[in-house]
Amino acid sequence: QVQLVESGGGLVQAGGSLRLSCAATGRTFSTYDMAWFRQAPGKEREFVSTISRSGGSTDYAEFVKGRFTISRDNAKNTAYLQMNSLEPEDTAVYYCAATTRLWAYGRHGRAEYAYWGQGTQVTVSS
Repeated sequence: QVQLVESGGGLVQAGGSLRLSCAATGRTFSTYDMAWFRQAPGKEREFVSTISRSGGSTDYAEFVKGRFTISRDNAKNTAYLQMNSLEPEDTAVYYCAATTRLWAYGRHGRAEYAYWGQGTQVTVSS
């Protein structure tokens, strides 16, 4: 089983950037596909991005394409989400998630991911 801890959230002005990190401990990190979700106040948790075990495949929600980039460093047991051109609508708690299921594009459902971190708050001011 893997444990996930997010960091890197904070307050940023619109148009700014943040990089979130997700540090994993426990079972071998490279055996998990990783993902980021987010949850804004009063809204459902939604998919943001996912990356395969090797880092060779990625998938994004339409609303972040061209602005966010997911990556991972298996030697450091860490996944990242680089967020550029942030908008007030990006304000949310961002969660890291992991799955041992086989890679597939369109795997955007919360139920696909068995392991979750506690989240990190991102606030974008206008």
